[in-house]
Amino acid sequence: MSSHLQDSRRRPAGQVRGAKRLAALCILATLACLAGLIATYYFFVRTTTGQYIDESALVEAVAIHGPAGKAATRFLDWLPTISLVMAAVVVLFVTVIRKRWRAAGIAVAACIGANIATQVLKELLPARPFRGVETLELNSLPSGHTTLAASAAAAVFLMTSPRWRPFAGFVGGSFAIVSGISTVVNQWHRPADVVAAFLLVGAFAIPAGWLIIRTGNSWNVWDGFGGHWASSRWWIRLPGLISLVFAAAAAYLLTRYIPGQGGSTTSYFWGGISLIVVAGYVATVATTALFAFAARRRAAGGR
Repeated sequence: MSSHLQDSRRRPAGQVRGAKRLAALCILATLACLAGLIATYYFFVRTTTGQYIDESALVEAVAIHGPAGKAATRFLDWLPTISLVMAAVVVLFVTVIRKRWRAAGIAVAACIGANIATQVLKELLPARPFRGVETLELNSLPSGHTTLAASAAAAVFLMTSPRWRPFAGFVGGSFAIVSGISTVVNQWHRPADVVAAFLLVGAFAIPAGWLIIRTGNSWNVWDGFGGHWASSRWWIRLPGLISLVFAAAAAYLLTRYIPGQGGSTTSYFWGGISLIVVAGYVATVATTALFAFAARRRAAGGR
């Protein structure tokens, strides 16, 4: 008897392999999100350079788009409803049709937890200290609207079957990025608030995804990338390429303008927007790749 047949007889169809390695990767990814959140807060809130970049992006948004309330208010007003309806429809549909009750509970709990944590952080984190930059002292990090959009997208991502996750990740990541950019365009938040929201959602979504994989391994199986249009590798390659382009743009825009020496007066706004795109799509690529590894190929005899 071949080793492949022996392995498939010992392991139930669709059972996750490499569970210890997956757990280690999820722990590392969660810790990376938390470390990124702390670093984002420290640099953009507690240092002069970070405050200057963040506040300049907000001031330049006014110069480009006019006073708050004219640019993207309608979208932002509808954002909570759009996010909740999007998540509710997909989660309820998958739960009822596919009977993934436990997965639905985990995904919803992660979504609620991320949004509660955002509001708690807003209250507990100290006001922005004065570092020579004229800015509002109240803490606006992380962005509540961005957290809601990103957590709703994460819930949909976690509930979908593995072959749909690459596509769901790209669409959900794009939705979260557009939502975050809208808060900056409309001067509701600084770029760092949006980046912090992405990281916070990741810290909740990754452990939730691990639990869903571990408790729902009968349906977390697939035939790998390319077996379905929604599982094409291009759903990872495209956001990866976009991230590289915007990372180069951010590096150029945030270093080309020196205060007091002339030059563009919109560099920090576009640089901040670029950082949001990079953070959102890097998170999308990393999460999709992580759970593509977790959802192993269908074992022999699997359905």
